[in-house]
Amino acid sequence: MTRQTPLPSPLHRLRAALTALVFVCGVGPIAAAGNESSPPPRPDLSGTPAGEARVIVKFKSARQTSALSVTPAATASGSAPQRAKALGLRVGLQLSDGAAVSSDTQVIHAQGMSNARLMQALAADPQVDYVVEDHRRRAHAAVSDPLFTGGPGVSPAAGQWYLQAANATLVSSVNAESAWALTTGRSNIVVAVLDSGVRFNHPDLDGKLLNGYDFISESVTANDGDGRDANPTDPGDWITADENANSTTFGGCGAQDSAWHGTQVAGLVGAATNNATGMAGMGRHVRVLPVRVLGKCGGYDADIVAGMRWAGGLHVDGVPDNPTPARVINMSLGESGSCIAGADPTRPGVARLYLDAINELRQAGVVIVASAGNDNLAVNMPANCAGVIAVSGLRHAGDKSGFSSLGSQVAIAAPAGNCVNATGECLYPILSTTNTGRTGPECSSYTTGSGTQGLGTSFSAPLVSGTVALMLSAQPTLTPAQVQSLLQSSSRAFPARPAGATAPVCSADPSAAQIECHCTTATCGAGMLDAAAAVRAAAGTSLVARLGDGSTRVAPNGSVTLDARGSSTGAGRTVTGYQWRITDGTALAGFSGSTTGSTAVLSALGSGLATVELTVTDSSGATSRSSAVLRTGAVPAAACGPDANDAVASDGGGGAMNGGWLAGLAAVVGLLAWSRRRAGSAARSAGH
Repeated sequence: MTRQTPLPSPLHRLRAALTALVFVCGVGPIAAAGNESSPPPRPDLSGTPAGEARVIVKFKSARQTSALSVTPAATASGSAPQRAKALGLRVGLQLSDGAAVSSDTQVIHAQGMSNARLMQALAADPQVDYVVEDHRRRAHAAVSDPLFTGGPGVSPAAGQWYLQAANATLVSSVNAESAWALTTGRSNIVVAVLDSGVRFNHPDLDGKLLNGYDFISESVTANDGDGRDANPTDPGDWITADENANSTTFGGCGAQDSAWHGTQVAGLVGAATNNATGMAGMGRHVRVLPVRVLGKCGGYDADIVAGMRWAGGLHVDGVPDNPTPARVINMSLGESGSCIAGADPTRPGVARLYLDAINELRQAGVVIVASAGNDNLAVNMPANCAGVIAVSGLRHAGDKSGFSSLGSQVAIAAPAGNCVNATGECLYPILSTTNTGRTGPECSSYTTGSGTQGLGTSFSAPLVSGTVALMLSAQPTLTPAQVQSLLQSSSRAFPARPAGATAPVCSADPSAAQIECHCTTATCGAGMLDAAAAVRAAAGTSLVARLGDGSTRVAPNGSVTLDARGSSTGAGRTVTGYQWRITDGTALAGFSGSTTGSTAVLSALGSGLATVELTVTDSSGATSRSSAVLRTGAVPAAACGPDANDAVASDGGGGAMNGGWLAGLAAVVGLLAWSRRRAGSAARSAGH
């Protein structure tokens, strides 16, 4: 069985690979480092632990065959699938139940045989629709927030350059501020981040995270002491050198520190903004639903697809239904492979598993965004599936990031980070929320231009997801197809290849690595993301309520003025009415004065989270709403280490630097320095 993985930064990926080389134990995970030189070879993650077969079985419906051997309780919310015993009796094998994917799809385990043998045996059963191997996939990687603008004393000095207005230097920046001038989002527009989980105690995610769910079905991968549960906290996903060399589960995955990948992605989508702390989130007032599908060495298709379904409000056996379904699903993860059913003979049927879920989610109005990949080859799966908005990565100057995958399946491109310089700190990484822990959690922090650089298409995708959330805030009736069309038609053209540049135009042939190339619409998507233009296109001539906030924090016994004067409507109409109300946390905040004016004063009555809703009316009688979650009273104290959300994590061998690691450190540092110089040289030869 192969693994799906996040697509983290290209430097993290290189560090993992080089550390593994020091120990002569294989190469690093595709989980991402952000260096722009050729990526390390992919680890072979195609096998299951010795003697174990693990597949996903889709059963036929009752209309297709006789009733399945399953009791009604097996499909009820909160119960687990129980089809293995009956199926095993029919095919003459000892089988055991695995996690559910949907009401008619589940994982089946068997010992002492290969996946291929088990798939062949189960496919012959008349009650089975199809059988696929359960692959593992990996992670790809003018507000008051001080890191937004950057400057002296900030690392990187460019701050959140990728959210700023595009100019001659920051060609690929997405112009978030102009998008926020139209809408600051709605707290009832939810973006699900399918990733490694989150650190709930990060101060810049305060008030922005919904409860979510952990879909990792194997405790060893989850690293939190159990399987699926209602706690999507990220306990860390480190892999020791010993595990990489000797573990039947993690052998060949690559020794690495914890990446806190989901926390980084969540911050880009929806970090608390205008709170005088840290960074700004693309989606402003939208909320993030953490869905944990990636653990140590990534996650399995069955868990990822189950997480997709649950995130969008579809039922998954054995799990309580989602009370806060997402309108947008972000997947900064993937692996190589075709998403055309039957096109990949090494992975028969796996495309159908994803396509079934994608089609159901799109019918439910859910937009799915995925990172293209970090191997500078063909677009990874599931980003290359029909119905998914695949996002490629750009340097600050608008050409392709050296690591970004590319091809005709890409819908749009967004900043992925790059360094340019050969020495000193990285100039243009993607800054986001993270944690300082190398193994388990330590202190909340932010990625910088130094050792914790954010680089990779993992960080391009959430910029698009946050923009989509703003589009849906402005026009909630948009369909997934309309969202993609508006994103693409409002995008900015890629810059022309500079005269005298040595780097070629990107080729449509994805079979060869293309580290240095200039984007075209056939390779990197329709164009560069322009968040402001996309939101304007989504709003059209509709009435859009804009909830402007002096701050998203209201000090103890203090107040803040909320402002609706940025609300807009179509030509020939005017905004005629305003209504402010508190929909949650009425004991924590109250209005001082009128609640029917264009501004309102909100006062703190206690400490906690309060939700404020604005409704505006125009002269045609149309109405529009916006909402925000504000922190009132005392801000929770920042604390380092595990918190109340953490389960008891398995030790996993610890994270101390042993003698072998120290012996190889000098070689690793030397190789990193060489690669960085190469990345800087590549950038300069491309004309920037």
